[in-house]
Amino acid sequence: MATVSKSPSNSYPLLETIGDPKDLRKLDRRDLWQLSNELREFILHSVSTTGGHLSSNLGTIELTIALHYVFNTPDDRLVWDVGHQTYGHKILTGRRAAMSKLRQKGGIAGFPRREESAYDTFGTAHSSTSISAAIGMAVAARAAGKKRHAIAIIGDGAITAGMAFEAMNNVGKENVIVILNDNDMSISESIGALNNYFAKLMSGRFYAATKKTAEKALQYTPTFKEIAKKLEEHAKGMIIPSTMFEEFGFNYTGPIDGHNIDVLIDTLNNVKQLEGPQFLHVVTRKGQGYKLAEDDPINYHGPPKFDPTIGIVKPAVSADAKPKITYTQIFGDWLCDMARVEPKLFGITPAMREGSGLVKFSQEFPTRYFDTAIAEQHAVTFAAGLAAEGMRPVLAIYSTFLQRGYDQLIHDVALQNLPVMFALDRGGLVGADGPTHHGAFDLSYLRCIPNMVVMAPANENECRQMLTTGVRLNQPSAIRYPRGNGPGVTIETELTTLPVGKGVIVREAKGYATTAHKRRVAILAFGSMVKPALDAGDALNASVANMRFVKPIDDALVFKLATTHDVIVTVEENVIMGGAGSAVSESLSAQNLTLPILHLGLPDHFVEHGDPSILLADCGLTREGIVASIQKWLSDTADAVASRAAS
Repeated sequence: MATVSKSPSNSYPLLETIGDPKDLRKLDRRDLWQLSNELREFILHSVSTTGGHLSSNLGTIELTIALHYVFNTPDDRLVWDVGHQTYGHKILTGRRAAMSKLRQKGGIAGFPRREESAYDTFGTAHSSTSISAAIGMAVAARAAGKKRHAIAIIGDGAITAGMAFEAMNNVGKENVIVILNDNDMSISESIGALNNYFAKLMSGRFYAATKKTAEKALQYTPTFKEIAKKLEEHAKGMIIPSTMFEEFGFNYTGPIDGHNIDVLIDTLNNVKQLEGPQFLHVVTRKGQGYKLAEDDPINYHGPPKFDPTIGIVKPAVSADAKPKITYTQIFGDWLCDMARVEPKLFGITPAMREGSGLVKFSQEFPTRYFDTAIAEQHAVTFAAGLAAEGMRPVLAIYSTFLQRGYDQLIHDVALQNLPVMFALDRGGLVGADGPTHHGAFDLSYLRCIPNMVVMAPANENECRQMLTTGVRLNQPSAIRYPRGNGPGVTIETELTTLPVGKGVIVREAKGYATTAHKRRVAILAFGSMVKPALDAGDALNASVANMRFVKPIDDALVFKLATTHDVIVTVEENVIMGGAGSAVSESLSAQNLTLPILHLGLPDHFVEHGDPSILLADCGLTREGIVASIQKWLSDTADAVASRAAS
């Protein structure tokens, strides 16, 4: 097929006629090849303008078109696993114009959202949920007496997760179609026994062998023995996978070329006529049609804005500019430094090597590096097993992904008081990926677990110190840090620890807050909120404490501030309910201290996608927002006191 042009086109004659899949289904099949080229070009230039997921979307163009062409969507339910490959789906279902505000505040999401479109039948963003949801939809259709198809589209990375196998084991006789989008990639390279199994099957594909044979046809005539060997490879490639999936009750078809629209349409038309669970194995290539993404699908998985004629270019840094380092990089560097002095240290990730900063560690310490694939539950218990035998496992995981291993965190790690350290990346609001990826709940769901030590660094150097502290504890610990850069403090090379459960006063006010109400204000800030709290403290003449530890909370510091100030304010980039502020309130209550307290944090609703700075401002977690909230609260409480006194 033709590849994507290197310069944007001003016209997409076929694509612009598609308002929804009904228009698509009116097209002659011969036009679908041109449509796939236009859709691929549109996505490339759209993503290069807004940023977003690219490689995965370029790899599913033909499959997306074929699905909407063959099935009567939205009555037939398409359930996309993860959903970062659904830009083509969004464009074909009436959201082409909305792509200009993709993943921006007020714009469409980067993942399927039920409230966004009737064609988004199930909200996704975490992996391996599609088969379960599709089975549920099939059962519901049968119960309602409706004849419709439920189709789950899942990648070879996502299907390695236990939840996918739990679902397949439960499929029964339901009319479910599972489409395996096999591109030998997830976000990082797919790993593990099952992926190796798929790779081995693909290496013996009959059509690939046939192609190679055809290319050499003029060079020599193959012997009967060679032909027999090719037939044997073909037979293995067709029998082995069918045996595996048919053990779960599926009728297996494939593998087929996922970039050949005619083959896709013919096969899908055949499969949809069959009763019972169907499994279609489709082979695609991430980044298809854009050579830079084909050659480097990891780098082009979620690129920022870029010029598609040039590709991704690292921004130039002036010689005198102070280099900024992300918290993820700090963790990656620390892990290597600590591994050099601690031979029992192991680094673990559930399929997020690049995102969690483990590339360097995986190269320098390959025997102590483990990627468990998309299997958070296994990753946590695997770490527990290492810890039970005297090792020092460090599990690098996104805040929002640790939610998937919560039972294992409680049952296998904390209950046994095992020294597993969780390096919790993406704590707080992460931006364009939205509510499915915001680390909004970790302080709440961690601090309620016995034996846990929970830390939140205010800056880069403190993050390194907390990581060292956590790995040297003889109990479970979590260091929760945000996405992106810190405030820019100097990072010490020493591996130093911090006193457990001790915060520090970073601004000590003299006198009253600069308001009409003569009250002394103490702001107790956690992690990423220390910097804006300090700025707010300067504006209000308030004392500010960097609490450092969410658990154990520094009771002595809480007592000192409560007995020297008139009001307490807590600030955290976590939901208020059950969070760090709640820990302060519990400390006050336990010490029989009563004084007004204001909790600032994330609201009791899911925060949408958008630029993190805008989202933080909306939540009142900037300098201006903190100042305004405190001033209003002081005024409101003063009026309430005056009103009660007058009555």
